[in-house]
Order: sequence, then C-alpha cells, then structure tokens
Amino acid sequence: MSRYADWSREELLERLQALETGAPADVPSPEHIERRRAQAALRESEARLRAILQTAVEGIVTIDERGIIESFNPAAEKIFGYRAEEVVGKSVNLLMPEPHCHEHDRYIQNYLRTGQARIIGIGREVQGRRKDGTVFPMDLAVSEVRLDNRRLFTGFIRDITERKRLEREILEITDRERRRIGQELHDGLCQQLAGIELITEALARDLKKQGHAAAAQVERITEHLRHAIAEARRLARGLSPVSLESDGLAVALGQLATAVSQLFNLECRFQTGEPVRVRDNTVANHLYRIAQEAIHNAVRHGRARSVVVSLHRQGEQARLTVADNGTGFDRQQANGRGMGLQIMKYRAGMIGATLDVQSAPGRGTTVTCLFKPDA
Repeated sequence: MSRYADWSREELLERLQALETGAPADVPSPEHIERRRAQAALRESEARLRAILQTAVEGIVTIDERGIIESFNPAAEKIFGYRAEEVVGKSVNLLMPEPHCHEHDRYIQNYLRTGQARIIGIGREVQGRRKDGTVFPMDLAVSEVRLDNRRLFTGFIRDITERKRLEREILEITDRERRRIGQELHDGLCQQLAGIELITEALARDLKKQGHAAAAQVERITEHLRHAIAEARRLARGLSPVSLESDGLAVALGQLATAVSQLFNLECRFQTGEPVRVRDNTVANHLYRIAQEAIHNAVRHGRARSVVVSLHRQGEQARLTVADNGTGFDRQQANGRGMGLQIMKYRAGMIGATLDVQSAPGRGTTVTCLFKPDA
C-alpha cells in the first residue's frame, strides 16, 4: 500500500487529478518523493526570501565581484529613485558620488586580493546618489555570501537624512546656547565686575589718602577682581570664540594658537594666506571646534611639542589643517582618541565638509578638513 501520509500536498493533488481523469499514475518511488520534497522546500525558501526582500525596510542591494548589481529591492528603489530594471546589470558606482565610488572599487579589489576587510562586515556612514543627482547620507553595511565558485556582496542601506537633520539642529541649538552664555558673560558679568573694580580702586585710593589700615586689603580685593574679570573673559571667548565678521575664523584660530602656546608652554603656530571668508557663524564655529579638538588630542594624547594650524584656499575649496610632531597612533588602536575623532567627523559632516586623519606611531598626526568657503 502507498504511504500517502508521506506525500506532499502537490503529490496528493497530482494523484487525485490522475484518478479523476482515469489516467494511469505510477506510485512515486521514495527517491522521487524525496526529490519532490527537496524541490518544494527550495521553492518555499526562495518564496520566503523574496517576501523578506520585498517587505524589508532597509534597502538591500546585491552585487557580484565586479561591482555589478544583481538585485535591488523595493526599499532601495524608494531610497535611490531608480526602478530595479534600471540598475540591475549596471555598476553599483551609479549609486555613489565621487569620491566614494572609486573608493568602493578599491576596497572590493583590496579585499579580494588580500582578504583584509575595510568595509565587509563593517557598518559605516557614506554618501549615496539618487537618480535625480542629489547626494544624501546613508548607513551602509556590507556582508559577503559565497555561492559555489562565486562571491556576492550584499549591501544593507538606510537613508539617514532625517537623522542627520535632527542631529544638526541639536548641535546648532547647543552651539547657539553656548554663544548666548558667552555673550552674557562678556556683556553682563564682565561689565558688572569691571564696575565693582572701579569702585574698589576709588575706595582704595581714598583709604590710602586717609592712612587707613584697610587700604591694602581693599587693593588686594581689587587685584582679585582683575583676575576674576580676566578669567570670565577667557571663559566668554571659549564659549563664543568666533566673531561674526567674515574673517572671524582666522582671528579666532590665531588667538587659539597663542593661548595654547602660553598655556602648555609649547610651539603652536597659525598660518594663513589668502583670506578665507566664512560668513556663516555656525560653519565657522564647527571649524574652530574641529581645530580645537585636534590640538587637544595632540597635546593630551600625542604629547606634541609643536603644532601648526593652517587655513588656506585650495581651488574652490578651503583647507583647515592641524599637524603635530607627537607620538602619533595606530588607527586600529585609537583608544581615548576614538570619541574625539568621531566628534570631529561629526562636525565636518554637519557642514558638508570632509575630514581626513593621517597618523602613525612615532610620526605625529595631521588632521585635514576640506570645506567650501564663501566667495
């Protein structure tokens, strides 16, 4: 007797149809049954995979070893504005602006040649390019899949435009509040302390003329007030370092270099050439904070004895560079520097700039920020 309980649904339907039509139907062999089960399981797995790809919130793009797109799910269509049939069979560089597209080719080829992963299995923030040419920030995670003698790479993509907008607003609000406090310190507290200083100076003179013993004590109070005023002004400059003038960034960087030299007893120089105009105070403050963080890392972590801060034009762009002669570091073992580097990259991203950090043990560190200045 046939073991109908072991048959699949499709096999039972096929048997019933044969009986209804009167056509002969051979009882399938165990091998045939097993093969049909395997085929059914494969179809079910493929259907499940298609359902996942079709309903996934993240964009999923699959490419081969040459960077040719093999699949493009609906979420990716929504993110990039292309239909799947428009991109399948084309290079993935279509979805990336310069210089990321050429960097991607280099990463893939380096990985295939050396096995050293720079992007495989590592999530990173990059820029994507939509069909209409607009560039947007995205999170990209790449995984590798081996099929027989082929290797496929699957990219999981998330559009983070809205997240970056919210982050930028939070950072702008924070910087605006910092500047407000700095302005109030300078215009409010410092002015009041200055007024008290004038009063105590006059009182000390009067007491001295009268030969009063308290005159010396009042003079000491006046001296302490001068120190308090100087400290309050220093704090105010730190909270709002860049003035609203278009050349305020250069002035603030020069003052920063001077203050670092005096505070840490090391050589810190500021160099500039053709004026670099930055009228947007938010942009100028981000650039200042990047330089400040780079100097902080050079002094605190790199134990540098010489730091050079430079601000120059470079074609249509401008270049802010902080170079030191400190101990340098291994990028894979940044330790305490990690958060500082992330903050600098974050600030650069907020103003549409790019940040590059070059360092090696014993060779110092160079931080370069490229940005677009005012005409």
